[in-house]
Amino acid sequence: MTQVTEHGGGVWSLRVPIPDNPLGHTLVHVLDTGRGPVLVDTGWDDPDSWDELVGGLDALGLSVREIHGVVITHHHPDHHGLSGRVREESGAWIAMHAADTAVVRRTRESEPGTWFDYLARKLATVGAPEDHIAPLRAARAAGRMRTLPGLRSALPDREIVPGELLDLAGRRLRAIWTPGHTPGHVCLHLEEEHPSRLPGHGRLFSGDHLLPGISPHIGLYEDPDDSTATDPLGDYLDSLERIGRLGVAEVLPAHQYAFTDAAGRVRELLDHHEERLTGLLSLLADPLTPWQLAERMEWNRPWEQIPYGSRNIAVSEAEAHLRRLVKLGRAEPVAGTDPVTYIAVRDVRP
Repeated sequence: MTQVTEHGGGVWSLRVPIPDNPLGHTLVHVLDTGRGPVLVDTGWDDPDSWDELVGGLDALGLSVREIHGVVITHHHPDHHGLSGRVREESGAWIAMHAADTAVVRRTRESEPGTWFDYLARKLATVGAPEDHIAPLRAARAAGRMRTLPGLRSALPDREIVPGELLDLAGRRLRAIWTPGHTPGHVCLHLEEEHPSRLPGHGRLFSGDHLLPGISPHIGLYEDPDDSTATDPLGDYLDSLERIGRLGVAEVLPAHQYAFTDAAGRVRELLDHHEERLTGLLSLLADPLTPWQLAERMEWNRPWEQIPYGSRNIAVSEAEAHLRRLVKLGRAEPVAGTDPVTYIAVRDVRP
């Protein structure tokens, strides 16, 4: 497929590959400004990805050395991975929401084995079997930690402030805080008339928050030093509703393809999560640990075929849904269980 897509009005997208990932690529957007081109996200830190990013810019008649700034929708490595190298080559600034900058700083400052220790403890707490936890302990003991993505991610030098316009000469790009996928995820509202005059109010760089055919992963916010019971799914659903009210003409996501009818897609995702919560309540007719719940949930393939790393992501998503059900008073932990099991709260209304 074509590597570069022109969206009109000084906006292009570049397909930057994600190695060994079914998503295939990240759509890095290029925004022309009065002080030079600005990137929205950068792609995965990988030599082939870098070559594709540079090649895409070259196809637009641009050099990476001309990049004026980098705006990051969220800290994940398929979005923020190449930011540091872009800054090294160009002197560009990097902007990110403070909550995700805190994640980057914490990851950089932590001893690499901290993540393995935390994940092993967490998996034991949710009821993972010992044969699933053992490889983490083996990797920790063998020192296989420095290949984890995100350990060397660049620290941003500008803060994205929700509700404010970014300092982009000649453009009106407003930050909208949309936590859920990450604590500091932002969408970026280009408050300018659509170049094809489609009905609606501007365009939206939606990152991973709003995608045309995928429901983004909503798991727990990972912080080994914070025991606060956050509610990422509740954050995500609230954020979706805010985006649905913007009335944008077109959405420019970081994966798949550009699309219209943002409000319709928001409704589909809200319905999807409500259906999923209802389905989980049926599963919780009997007490289950988060791991047992994840084993019984409906995924895009049978549990037995889900790869090792993806199972960790799946159980985090199960936990996020459990957190939401507990907060709504629709499920509760069973006292005295270890690992903790959860059960649906019976409707006692007459």
